[in-house]
Amino acid sequence: MKNVLVVYYSQSGQLLEIAKNVTKDLESSEEVNVSFYEIKLKEDFPFPWTKNEFYDTFPETFLQIPSELADLDNSVLKQKYDLVILAYQVWYLSPAIPINSFLKNGVAKELLKDTPIITLIGARNMWIQAQEKVKRLLVANNANLVGHIALVDRHINHISVITIVHWMFNGDKNKRFMGFFPKPGVSQKDIDESTKFSPVVLNHLLLGKYDAMQNNLLDLGAIKIKPFLVLVDKRANVIFSKWANFIHNKGRAKGAERRSLVMMFSRYLMFAIWFIAPIVFVLFLLTYVPLIGKINKDKKYFSSVQIKKS
Repeated sequence: MKNVLVVYYSQSGQLLEIAKNVTKDLESSEEVNVSFYEIKLKEDFPFPWTKNEFYDTFPETFLQIPSELADLDNSVLKQKYDLVILAYQVWYLSPAIPINSFLKNGVAKELLKDTPIITLIGARNMWIQAQEKVKRLLVANNANLVGHIALVDRHINHISVITIVHWMFNGDKNKRFMGFFPKPGVSQKDIDESTKFSPVVLNHLLLGKYDAMQNNLLDLGAIKIKPFLVLVDKRANVIFSKWANFIHNKGRAKGAERRSLVMMFSRYLMFAIWFIAPIVFVLFLLTYVPLIGKINKDKKYFSSVQIKKS
């Protein structure tokens, strides 16, 4: 009998639905036992979000400052598994605070040590640097990353910004912005079709061999790399680092002493999305041909489960 654990944090339920689809064949197999563990914080975040709480979460999210976890005495965390699927959200180009908090906890270190890991993301569109941060956390836990699946909102950047913000602040994915914008998040079609990854995962799990699994997942469309977003993600991380440290050094989370800076950051973020990003896109197009070799190299790396040595 193979034992599999799905560790997840899903505010809206979208990511949990994807995880259940990816494990569909595993759950129906008589040779596999699948358990689910939902990460919970002692002081959780709201959904739908309020604007103040959403933007105030930025510094601690980006700086990867952990919060206190609840429910760590759960029996499923006391076992060893043949495979762990880590399903996480991306906040501010970083792993969400709950998943970061879990990966930095001693319980995770014991659970994940020498264990094959598949990471699973449901995101708006930028997840590259967040995955790099998760890779480093997995290395710190002596875990073995063997697979990665990233499902994203396929609409153009500015449309997805509008729809995702509407969803975050009203909580209803089916309530279209202004009545005619597309639904936010990962499309239901992509969610439903994520069952296609399940046979691949099951096959490699039963064989106990994972060397070829990521390539097999890629053949099914597990990852689509958009080179422009790789560039924006990298550049934005540099700028976010300055903002996050500046705000965090001014005061504690939810503190009045940093409220004005948080509001300044929220306005900067909108300005960057609507005005700076289009300029960067033009510059990207102008340099695309000279940089095609590096772009292809980056696409290959970010589609893999490898980690760059620092």
